[in-house]
Amino acid sequence: MIGSTIIPRPLAKLPWRLIFMVSAIAGFGLVVLYSAAGGSIHPWAVKQAIIFLFFLGLATMMSSLNESTIKAATFPIFAIIVVMLVGVEALGLVKKGAQRWLEIGPIRLQPSEFMKPAIVLALARFYELLPAGEIRKWRAIWPALTLLLIPAFLILVQPDLGTCIMVLLCGITVMFLAGLPLWLFVGPAVVISAAAPIVYHLMHGYQRKRIDIFLDPESDPLGAGYHISQSKIAIGSGGIWGKGFLNGSQSHLDYLPEGHTDFVFATMAEEWGLVGGVLLILAFGMVIRWGMNVSANAKSRFAQLAAAGLSMTIFFYVTINLMMVMGLAPVVGVPLPLVSFGGSAVMTIMICLGILMALERQQRTQSRLE
Repeated sequence: MIGSTIIPRPLAKLPWRLIFMVSAIAGFGLVVLYSAAGGSIHPWAVKQAIIFLFFLGLATMMSSLNESTIKAATFPIFAIIVVMLVGVEALGLVKKGAQRWLEIGPIRLQPSEFMKPAIVLALARFYELLPAGEIRKWRAIWPALTLLLIPAFLILVQPDLGTCIMVLLCGITVMFLAGLPLWLFVGPAVVISAAAPIVYHLMHGYQRKRIDIFLDPESDPLGAGYHISQSKIAIGSGGIWGKGFLNGSQSHLDYLPEGHTDFVFATMAEEWGLVGGVLLILAFGMVIRWGMNVSANAKSRFAQLAAAGLSMTIFFYVTINLMMVMGLAPVVGVPLPLVSFGGSAVMTIMICLGILMALERQQRTQSRLE
């Protein structure tokens, strides 16, 4: 009784183990960014801390949402994001050769980031509304493909291949978990594999270069292959225990490009070694496992699919980034969430966690009532 009077009821309902784990990951990320800046909180660590605290607060506020509210808002929000993606194509800000941002006064938005959780929720809502007996019929396929392929195409032409892949993976995951026939996934995979040479020639030049470098990084070690070569050197030189905090040579001597963003894991591994890398991966694994448990305990089909899809969104972020920095996948510009500097990935992950916390809170409320 004493604890319940000290802690306000809204705060007592929060999943504090998850919040502490997420905060620990973000805190470790701040340590890595501090080191990447040569032992300074500027220019990255202090900004990242402010961004994380803001979106953590947003996630805790989102945790008070009811499932019915989330359902009601799903399709309208999805439609708004699609309109924003069209707006990016017509009026978007061009930066580094890509047109991905909308400027609304002092605010700069990247609508494609919102689409990652939005496509999960839209497809989860669609399959909840679909009668169970229709799941293996054509009407269960073409509307979902329309919902998925329109935003994926709009993101691809920006061009933003990494985000396009993420959106497709998130959507396909929900479709698979919804129970669509296996041939729907195997068939296109076979066709895409057979058409790979044609797809390759249709890509932008820089995208083809990424694949070439992925297949043979040593073909251009001082050019396009420089990033991945230096990343492997940094990770390998860390050994088991690492070189020690503030002792990373690859990042501090500027051999490792983007050591605070896409290749932040290499920066971390050089100083904290295999042990640090494994602990970080385990921490992400615990967050993803928590999300999958929310899915497993969900009472409604929407909550099951949404929780699993949002959890897999985090999984894809982490997996693609780690494969990228280790040379196991082409470099597609997917950051390591909560660790890489930048607000876009933090925003997406915290939106996912905010919705997951809302679904988990409602589960606990329903369990007490039963």
